[in-house]
Amino acid sequence: MLLFTLFNSSDAFLLLNLKQNGYSDIQMIGFYIFYNLVYALLSYPAGVLADKLGMKKILVYGLAIFAVVYFFMGFVTSFFVFGLLFFLYALYAASTESIAKAWITNISDKPETATAIGFFTSFSSVLTLFASSFAGLLWFYFSPVVTFVVSGVGVGLVVIFIIFFVNDEKHQSADLE
Repeated sequence: MLLFTLFNSSDAFLLLNLKQNGYSDIQMIGFYIFYNLVYALLSYPAGVLADKLGMKKILVYGLAIFAVVYFFMGFVTSFFVFGLLFFLYALYAASTESIAKAWITNISDKPETATAIGFFTSFSSVLTLFASSFAGLLWFYFSPVVTFVVSGVGVGLVVIFIIFFVNDEKHQSADLE
């Protein structure tokens, strides 16, 4: 998840992209309210699905949705396509935000659960700062398209890594002894 965070810049870039495409401040705020409303409505069902289908599976789906949204975000101009991308972005958030912490809770040793979540949250914040700085440099020196494509492709690679190399079961070294 921390590897994902290296490609997850601030949501402000999504809003800047709307602004750069000629949308008004009111429209930009409207998209962000829409995103937050959909995110709030989908979080509970995403949690239920994660409990039924597995956290890793829902997390991977959510990250894959992020990759698609970011890959296409720099290419769109249509109000309705932006709406669809913000809807999907909300679905990504609902499928990852709390589920990532629940997954960490499940795979960490119980006496160290709070430490594990604190570590993840702390380093996520630091890595988001780096990701946002890098995204800003790409935006400034190249273009918004490059910024979004790099994030989308980077997260796509993280998804592949998680699918093939991350085990979602708790490792018990004591069981091996």
